[in-house]
Amino acid sequence: MLGIPGLPPVEPQGLSPEVAALIAQLRQQVQEQTQQLAQRDQALAERDAQLQRKDREIALREAKIEKINFELARLKRWTYGSKSEAMNADQRRLFEETLAEDEAALQAQLERLRREAEAAAAAAGTKPKAAPRKPRRNALPEHLRRVEHRHEPDSTDCQEPGCGRAMKRIGEDVTERLDIVPAEFFVHRHIYGKWACRHCQVLKQAPSVPEIVEGGIAASGFLAHTAISRFVDHLPYYRQESINARSRVHTPRSTLAAGAGQVGAALEPLYELHKHFVLDCPVLHADETSVALLDPGAGKTRKAYMWAYARSWHDAMPGVVYEFCRGRGAQYPVAFLGGDDRLGLRRWTGTLLTDRYGAYDTVVDPQRYPGRISAACAAHARRNFEELTKVGTSPVGLDALRRFARIYEVEGELKGLDDEQRRAQRQRLAKPLWEELHHWLSLERRLVADGGATAKAIDYSLHRWAALTRYLDDPALPIGRVEMWRGGSRSRHRCFRPFRLAVPYEPDRNSVSTSPSSNRTCGFPASGSLPTHQAFAFERPRLIGSRHISPNFW
Repeated sequence: MLGIPGLPPVEPQGLSPEVAALIAQLRQQVQEQTQQLAQRDQALAERDAQLQRKDREIALREAKIEKINFELARLKRWTYGSKSEAMNADQRRLFEETLAEDEAALQAQLERLRREAEAAAAAAGTKPKAAPRKPRRNALPEHLRRVEHRHEPDSTDCQEPGCGRAMKRIGEDVTERLDIVPAEFFVHRHIYGKWACRHCQVLKQAPSVPEIVEGGIAASGFLAHTAISRFVDHLPYYRQESINARSRVHTPRSTLAAGAGQVGAALEPLYELHKHFVLDCPVLHADETSVALLDPGAGKTRKAYMWAYARSWHDAMPGVVYEFCRGRGAQYPVAFLGGDDRLGLRRWTGTLLTDRYGAYDTVVDPQRYPGRISAACAAHARRNFEELTKVGTSPVGLDALRRFARIYEVEGELKGLDDEQRRAQRQRLAKPLWEELHHWLSLERRLVADGGATAKAIDYSLHRWAALTRYLDDPALPIGRVEMWRGGSRSRHRCFRPFRLAVPYEPDRNSVSTSPSSNRTCGFPASGSLPTHQAFAFERPRLIGSRHISPNFW
């Protein structure tokens, strides 16, 4: 009756009115208590739900705070870090050059004073103090032309008193000094003789020598010098104009720009040939970088992009080809890799290594291009954790970098192996490290809140795991570009160095040639002397590059 189990039901007809009233009162109290308990349980459930909601809000707020702190710290590092200090590396190099000049001048003065002191000591009959030992210089290159200047005494007879005999040559001392012949302008004068037959009334003359600029005054050597000065040494045309004027040669910048454009047009077949060579590789690296595009008439610039496509790092004959585009959409790499029936260039198929920018998803879409395979660059996955360590917002970044370092260390030990050996060693040494990294990332992902920088870094790797580890089964595919395009001798910065003028250009012997071609009057890029240190271009310049063409830069 009162909710106590085991009690038989009580019929109120056999009870007195007082007892029946008491039972009814007790039943009402039990119902009220039951309702109160239900209301309390509902209130507790609502409070628990509210607490859970607040916990989620707090976690989300903490993740947002972490993300904001991460972005703020990264922005401060970009703004006030080593790349944007009050005196950057280039500016310090300028002061170092000035310091070297001052040091050389002081050394020359010191040497002159030392010689004067030695002469004064010799005249006084005292022994001069020994000069400090000079550092040993490197020998001058053997390929340089040597101009010999022989110096012999006026008389080879002994000048000692009472002798006068002829002296015998017993050797010689040789010193070498480096000199330079400044650029010399000269004129090719082509004289075409005219021959006529008086009897047949026929005139005969040798055909004219083909030139890049027909009817112009610029020879091929001058055009090559102008193009190299412009696109390798980054000398703008107005500077070249003033340099040439010192030799009393008037070369307006419009003439120089037009000549460079015609050089690019003449090199267009070489560009197409090189493009065919690069796209013949089954493994390509693709990347893009922004450049400032001059907007004539608007008085400002707008953003355009230079796309680079490089043969595999493990390919026997490396090469890279560039294409300038006005945007960053997928239509540009799709068109570039789509082939050209007119030129006999088939549609490219193979493995494309990228940074997982969304435009590349269309390029490697298996529904549209079944012969293409997508691969992700491990360097980009690693860079996300590197950002965490620089900002210092998460301890996960340092541990992840250690794990990536072990993977890259294994890959570094496989240099020089053939494809089969590389595949076997990757499966034996690198694959267990990747599996361990995947297990660790999965565990760490459960411990971090959504929306934060740490979660973003982990999700980047986990969501692209198949593409990141595809190199384990493909020996021709590299792991990524930490040592190839961004940090090493063939880094991405070197790959795009012709267009990033704030980075000093240092050519090496393993380099390539580049040449622009433009359907406008100006090529690409502009001078680093401009205040913004930006790379400027007019529409559609192209550059070619391959180590087997000629040594300029890579």
